[in-house]
Amino acid sequence: MAYIEGEGRNQGTLFPVVLDDLVPADHMCRVVDAFVGQLDMEKLGFERAQPADTGRPGYNPRSPLKLYLYSSRRLETDCRRNVEVMWLLERLYPDYKSIAEFRRMHRDAVTAAGAELVRFAKSCGLIRGEWVAVDGSKFRAVASIDTPRERVQLQKYLDSMGKLDSELSPDFDLHITCRVQWTRSTH
Repeated sequence: MAYIEGEGRNQGTLFPVVLDDLVPADHMCRVVDAFVGQLDMEKLGFERAQPADTGRPGYNPRSPLKLYLYSSRRLETDCRRNVEVMWLLERLYPDYKSIAEFRRMHRDAVTAAGAELVRFAKSCGLIRGEWVAVDGSKFRAVASIDTPRERVQLQKYLDSMGKLDSELSPDFDLHITCRVQWTRSTH
């Protein structure tokens, strides 16, 4: 038994035009489609990389992977309203449970596919991949502007970041200047 199949992208329907005509030739979803199409799904660890012979057909793991790599929020809704996602999945619209189950069952395989996507993007010159930065700053939600101690600590932190910025190697091309101005609301 094969997978659940989507509609052909060149199939005319009551939708105003052929779906393929609505997605520009250089759109990112076409890159995701081509990229996922060439992956070795079994090697990456996707279950059901080959369709089962019996039972109800499932989704080809390539379709939810395309969806996951293209758009990670409001996935189920996007399948019915986002033209690029409709094109990418050939108008399949898996429900939230199918999407969540795919993520749960293929966590490591999706991570491996994401790493492959980064390597692919680097090889095509789409990204440089030289630096990755994560901001893990935590601030108290009810900090008072009237507390001098907090202002002094923040200014020391900003000064230390400015010092580190000036000590970076000359070939590092990102320089950030932070300026904080303390004002008191008059309302």
